Amino acid sequence: IIIQAKIKGTPASLHESLKKATTSMLVLFLLRQKPMYIYEIMSSISKMTEKFLFVLYSLSNKLQKLGFVRVASKEVSEDNRIRVYLSITETGLDYLSDCIASYKDFNHDINEILSTDVLK
Repeated sequence: IIIQAKIKGTPASLHESLKKATTSMLVLFLLRQKPMYIYEIMSSISKMTEKFLFVLYSLSNKLQKLGFVRVASKEVSEDNRIRVYLSITETGLDYLSDCIASYKDFNHDINEILSTDVLK
């Protein structure tokens, strides 16, 4: 499946494209609930579905540069690791709202088209 994900036009490549397109939205959605550190975000997503395991460190940097998230706090864990908690900004909330609306509109349009399938 990993090899197929790299070949355009396969179901696996579509899945990978959708994952990439929705990752920011999912991260911002979780951060709207509460500030979280990266591993906590990954764990939360993997508890909801095993299909969305991905590396978030580079994405968190990108979201910070875009002003959608900020460092809320830093704490040292029991095992002496620094946990950087991120929180969503007002700009991130606006962006998330737009993303969710766009996603719902797009999903609705696709479902409308698929519902016309006469071969089902």
